[in-house]
Amino acid sequence: MKTKPICHPKKNHVLSFFIFFCIMFAHHHEVVQAMGQNATDSVDYDEFKVGVVLDFDNVVSKIALTSMSLALSDFYSSTTDTHKRKLVLDTRDSHMDLADAASQANDLISNIGVEAIIGPLTSLQAIFMADLGKKDQVPIISFTATSPMVSPSQNPYFIRMTQSDSAQVNVIVELVKTFGWREVVPIYEDTVYGMGVIPYLSDAFQAIDIKVPYRSAISPAATDGDILKALYKLMSMQTRVFVVHMTPSLGVRVFQKAKMIGMMSKGYSWIITDGLANILGSFNSSVIDSMQGVLAVRPYIPKSIELDEFRARWKKKFMQENPDVENFELNIFGLRAYDTIWALASILEKMDRVNSSRLLNPQAVNDSAAMTTSGAAQMGSKLLQLISETKFYGISGEFNLINRELQPSAFQLLNVIGNAGREIGIWTTSNGILRDSSSLITTRTKDFSTAKDNLRAIIWPGESTVVPKGWVIPEAGKKLRIGVPVKRGFTDFVKVTTNSSFNNSTYVTGYCIDLFKAVIEMLPYPVTYEFVPFAKADGTTAGTYDDLVYQVYAQKFDAVVGDVSITANRSTYVDFTLPYTASGFSMIVPVKEDTSNNASILLKPLNTKLWLMSAFIFSVTGIVIWMLEREENPLLQGRYLHQLGTIFWFLFSSPAFADQEKVHHGMARVVVITWVFLLIILSSSYTASLTSMLTVHRLEPTVTDVHELIKNRQNVGYLEGTFVYTMLRRMGFKEANLKPYISTEDFKDAFTGLRNKEDRIVAAFDEAPYNRLLLSKYCHKYALVGPTHKTEGFGFAFPRGSPLVPDISRAILNLREDDKNTRIEQAWFGSQKDCSDPDAKVYETSLTYDSFQGLFLIAAIPLAIAVLVYIVEKLIELWEGDQESNANIEESTLSMPDSDSEYTPKEDQGESSAQLNQVEPRDIEESDLDGEGAVKELLIGSNNYKGKNKLSS
Repeated sequence: MKTKPICHPKKNHVLSFFIFFCIMFAHHHEVVQAMGQNATDSVDYDEFKVGVVLDFDNVVSKIALTSMSLALSDFYSSTTDTHKRKLVLDTRDSHMDLADAASQANDLISNIGVEAIIGPLTSLQAIFMADLGKKDQVPIISFTATSPMVSPSQNPYFIRMTQSDSAQVNVIVELVKTFGWREVVPIYEDTVYGMGVIPYLSDAFQAIDIKVPYRSAISPAATDGDILKALYKLMSMQTRVFVVHMTPSLGVRVFQKAKMIGMMSKGYSWIITDGLANILGSFNSSVIDSMQGVLAVRPYIPKSIELDEFRARWKKKFMQENPDVENFELNIFGLRAYDTIWALASILEKMDRVNSSRLLNPQAVNDSAAMTTSGAAQMGSKLLQLISETKFYGISGEFNLINRELQPSAFQLLNVIGNAGREIGIWTTSNGILRDSSSLITTRTKDFSTAKDNLRAIIWPGESTVVPKGWVIPEAGKKLRIGVPVKRGFTDFVKVTTNSSFNNSTYVTGYCIDLFKAVIEMLPYPVTYEFVPFAKADGTTAGTYDDLVYQVYAQKFDAVVGDVSITANRSTYVDFTLPYTASGFSMIVPVKEDTSNNASILLKPLNTKLWLMSAFIFSVTGIVIWMLEREENPLLQGRYLHQLGTIFWFLFSSPAFADQEKVHHGMARVVVITWVFLLIILSSSYTASLTSMLTVHRLEPTVTDVHELIKNRQNVGYLEGTFVYTMLRRMGFKEANLKPYISTEDFKDAFTGLRNKEDRIVAAFDEAPYNRLLLSKYCHKYALVGPTHKTEGFGFAFPRGSPLVPDISRAILNLREDDKNTRIEQAWFGSQKDCSDPDAKVYETSLTYDSFQGLFLIAAIPLAIAVLVYIVEKLIELWEGDQESNANIEESTLSMPDSDSEYTPKEDQGESSAQLNQVEPRDIEESDLDGEGAVKELLIGSNNYKGKNKLSS
């Protein structure tokens, strides 16, 4: 019996044909592959291997890998030229572990033979890999390691294809300065990434006098409790401006906890760096909701059509490669990754053949003999040089490396509102803050204001449109402890009263206290405080005013309120507000008794030196006029006593007869005119000074010269505990001559010597507010004398950098412009209407020579010229007289009569002699008159005298 075949014959043929076809296809594939390989070998095609070490589970790494893939395909499809060297990426996963990242990098260099490594993701990994690259001379290229602690200058084979975190410091400082904030607290991640920028940030704030009172470092491994503890500590402080520099994983947790405890409410200000700002679009709605009102800083990416097209292609490819990722957006890291691959591919086209076995024969990497150190070094240095010289305009903007680091150009300022960040401005290194990107073109050649008006409208935390002032008095914190001095005298300024019947409670009153309360009421926000006396257990003062001010520096007091003077030494420890009182200290002395009935008061208008100088000028003027006039003026002839009387009377009567012709010599007239001018000024000044003495003689001080007090070592007083003691010591007073007093009554007793006659003082030095109080009580007995030495007055002391200082200073200015300050002064010191204002003048007893130096100089110049003219005239007369005498002698010799010449009779001689000696009787009588008659004759300009006839002796 025949058995049936298992298969149908027809079916067996079909099966056999299928098997044959498969064998032939496989053989054909091998032939084609061999041909392709031969073709590749024929064109000498080289692979340039570059390793990539990233964390594949991280969203930033996934975004970067997609960008790299697109960069390779875009570059090699952009041109039709044959590429003999192609960039090939070998990607490795670091698993976010430092050891794995270093191990993968070492394997890529040692076993794969890569010419460069792109990565790693974190700055800490970059530090180790940069050291590995330096050892093997392989460039390490990173577009995510932004910490300044990874410095290209210290790592010669490290290349940063992005901006350093330090580049955004100036932007953050500009924002803080624009809004007028005085204090900032950085909140940063306690890693290499977080700590790298903090020194740069602190130095930049310090340069513009912005205080950083605290730094909050939070570990990436911190629990929710640790984060809350750090935030609650910030809430207890007064600063409300925070700069957050963290990676997204930690930053998201911090903002969610801040939202939970109320730190994202009105009054708070938050600024985030590009670590968080770069991936705002990747956060879900709950995270964005916790960041409402935050200001963000990130690199500015110029808008372009190419960028929009790339975003569309990138998004499509990313969704295909990562279908499980829901929230994603192309960020700066993805763009930097694209430009990095494009730059490397461009460099390969420019790179010359290098004699390196690693490049010519990649399969030879396992052969240690083929891997020469010189070849690797040559390739690494060549690659570094070409990368440093690469410049192009990439998808992320201008690509320009300086010192192997991408240079910053512009930053985008964002305000987190709604579902993302809204642009509020652009910052550039040359123009500062601009309103939008269109201003980059229109303002390149001119300066642009950096005021907050240049920014668009900002919605702050708590949906507030008002710029936060940057600090508050924390409600959860303690009240401000205001230190006040405990005084034994002058309690009108500050007075501390203890109520022993009610738990020893203290009450503080006084002018300074009322003024401080009025200032606090004018602040636009509430300030809670309590006054704490600076006293020992027994109620006495615990130290001087310097000790009290130092308590603020020692953080035992939050401020000091009282009659505290602003000095240079104290300002080194604290910050003072603007002064709220008059400034300066001066000398106060008793006034003399009434001296109007004293005969010597007629001499007091001019001091001794001025009297002597006036007498000297009077004498010299008389002598000069006598010298010039005695030969020509008939009234200055005769006896010398007669001439002296005439000159004396003439000088005093000149102003009354200034319109008469009195002198003959021209130079004498100039001297007389000058003398009349001098005499009029002196007489009018004398009259005014005498009038003043007769009317205000009761204010005449007993002492006027401070230098006399120092020279004579006389005792002077000062208020105990004040800085006036130091000022007096600097002026030259001996310590033994400085006597303190503590109250207004003690001040009065110090002058009378009631306490101790040996300690009796002759003058006291005090500041303007104390002098005002003393004169309000003793204005008829004491007066201010001498110059006022400049001081700054009284002020309130606060810790250095306290934000209360500018606000309270403005309130003081407003208070001084208001009449409320006047009412407070009158309530404590009185109106002082019955006393003359001691601050308006300095009392002097006499006019001094110093005030008339110029006048005497004007009078002295004509006198000197007149003397010189007189001398010259006399010399000329002597010379002419000698010439005439010689001529007469010669003439007499020639005309001498002979013995028989005609001789004149004696009768004729007698007649001639009588004629020569004949003088009119009236002229002789007038010449014998006294000085008064002579001056009268001189003043009426008598012409009876014949100048040509001279009286014989």
